[in-house]
Amino acid sequence: MNDDSPARPSLRVRWPIYVIAALLALALGVFAFRHLPAPAPGSRDSGPLLAVSLPDVDGHPQSLAQWRGRLLVVNFWATWCAPCREEMPMFVAAQAAHGAKGLQFVGIAVDDAVKVRQFAKEIGLNYPALIGGYGAMELSKTLGNSVMALPFTIVIDPKGGVVLTQLGPVQPAQIERLVADFL
Repeated sequence: MNDDSPARPSLRVRWPIYVIAALLALALGVFAFRHLPAPAPGSRDSGPLLAVSLPDVDGHPQSLAQWRGRLLVVNFWATWCAPCREEMPMFVAAQAAHGAKGLQFVGIAVDDAVKVRQFAKEIGLNYPALIGGYGAMELSKTLGNSVMALPFTIVIDPKGGVVLTQLGPVQPAQIERLVADFL
């Protein structure tokens, strides 16, 4: 090593910094989830979201407009996001129970196709998983995800109105209430 080169901190010194940064990011997301108001239902136009076309895990483009007229639950998620992974089996169950009535889940993954395909197989994903990559976070920001955290969910009623935007996990009772109200 050349004596003129700047000294780099060892991994042993840097890893606590990474852990602290991750914990601060998590704390900011939790604070925002609990204290920042969600946009009021109906305050956002679903048109820009329904105009989006993203590839599925096989690389085929899928337009969100194909699900117009259904109760559409669009969930931004990632394989590395623990709360996302926890809520997805509930989405699978709700899709199985209410899909024939008009409920449609669509996942937009902030991830790559290989990881998404593997995770989808593990949990028996029964709804489309589209690959948004990291650009999906910018899309979610335009839809109300001001802190750009995951999971983020937006629900569009069969008439095209935004009826829910939520940062953080969706609860089963919320899905059941939406199904009761709109299907």
